[in-house]
Amino acid sequence: MQRKGIRFVVAVGGPLLAGAIGSIFTSISVGTWFPTLVKPALNPPAWVFGPVWTLLYALMGIAAYLVWANQGAMREEKKRALQIFVLQLALNVLWSVLFFGLLSPLAALVNIVLLWCAILWTIFAFKGISRPAAWLLAPYLAWVTFATYLNAAIWFLN
Repeated sequence: MQRKGIRFVVAVGGPLLAGAIGSIFTSISVGTWFPTLVKPALNPPAWVFGPVWTLLYALMGIAAYLVWANQGAMREEKKRALQIFVLQLALNVLWSVLFFGLLSPLAALVNIVLLWCAILWTIFAFKGISRPAAWLLAPYLAWVTFATYLNAAIWFLN
């Protein structure tokens, strides 16, 4: 496989792997603890989350690839942008650990606010290297904004 192909597989596979790790923690309590919680009126059906997150992880990976493969950007600028990307990805996984693994909507709420900020930081870092990469993260930011509302409402209602 050529270098670009390997970069693409790693860039897209990384976020998908992060999603798989997060789903391990989700599966622990999604069928037991989570159904007992009072949910807000705008809570989507459970089947929505898997396809939405899979698409978002794929878009994240493509965005990371566009930054990583950009030949016009300075190496240090790309390195910093990708480090920020990894930080937000770690916060993404941590949310599942806190919410579903530790059953703590409050800790998860603090985390998701930090995640939202890290996504925005990633968008700005990517924008200087690849505008399409930055735009590919816009649906992710929108979904995490909605997820923040859900998390806050669940914490408040319970």
